[in-house]
Amino acid sequence: MQILIRADASTEIGSGHIMRCLTFADMLRKEGATVYFVCRELKGHLCGLIEAKGYHCLRLPHLKQTFDQQKDAQETLLLLEFNGLKFDIVIIDHYLIDSLWEQAVRTAIPNIMVIDDLANRKHDCDILLDQNYFKNFEIRYDDLVPTGCNKLLGLKYLLLRPEFYEENTVIDKKCKPIQDLLIFYGGSDPTNETVKVLEALDQIKLTDLTIRIVVGLSNANLKLIENRCRDRNFHFYVQIDYLAQLMKKADLALGAGGVTMWERCYLGLPSIITVVAENQKASTEAAAKYGAVWNLGWHENVTVSNLVDIINNAIENPDVLKNMSIKAKQLLKSDVKYRTHPVIEAIINILR
Repeated sequence: MQILIRADASTEIGSGHIMRCLTFADMLRKEGATVYFVCRELKGHLCGLIEAKGYHCLRLPHLKQTFDQQKDAQETLLLLEFNGLKFDIVIIDHYLIDSLWEQAVRTAIPNIMVIDDLANRKHDCDILLDQNYFKNFEIRYDDLVPTGCNKLLGLKYLLLRPEFYEENTVIDKKCKPIQDLLIFYGGSDPTNETVKVLEALDQIKLTDLTIRIVVGLSNANLKLIENRCRDRNFHFYVQIDYLAQLMKKADLALGAGGVTMWERCYLGLPSIITVVAENQKASTEAAAKYGAVWNLGWHENVTVSNLVDIINNAIENPDVLKNMSIKAKQLLKSDVKYRTHPVIEAIINILR
């Protein structure tokens, strides 16, 4: 299988698309696939990380003007032609790409898969993956994809890193006082939620409480956060590949919505969520309504005082966190194991 992935990262976009695609690429490589990436060199791109993981990354130049998907498609096709590359399928994880780009690239690549969660534009694709939980998630794409498109919708198709699938990784959260608190708001944390939490922790009694702060290399406030953690004797981690291990140790997490929210739910880790992007709102609200997380709401409305109150509430009510853990694992069906992940099966089937 020759597979191409088109995705971007930047300080503005964040790192989520690339991190998800790296997880996907690792799964595909285990099935014998050769995987290439095409990424644009935006400020905060992760091309170096992709290459460090052992993948070829074909680079598109930084854009000085608004994203033009027709031009992007042409530049992508020229890159493939220049390098003499042929692919069986292209996987697109990009909010600015729709059927216009896909139809142009289909002239060179016969099969197209789209990863999306917005359901706000048409796609010309053979497989559509939306691994989120929404109200009416089964019908969101009915008028947006071709009739024969294989729609992979819902948490059954969630792409988790291998560490989350390892035997005995699911946490059994007992009703006990909080001893370990994990804070991670994504690789770039563009809305600066980590610093907000650090300010809240300054106002909370932290006796016998271990604090772990995780950031990505693209976090603009990395040095500031590192210094604050050193001053408070908090554990500080940068661009790690063992987040599941920290989640297993933690009794409570604070973070954003998105894939990492589902990772915490899969492990039964109680979470306090701040919504930092529009595409996180509906899924976070649905998870909170189910009882799997606490939703603080839109980041601009979340204050340091809100964080102090909800963290203190969590510390004082371990029984509530135990129930949240149970609901999170139920929602994610954490006890279900797959020999071959259903998304990988879908790709294998279309390329037969």
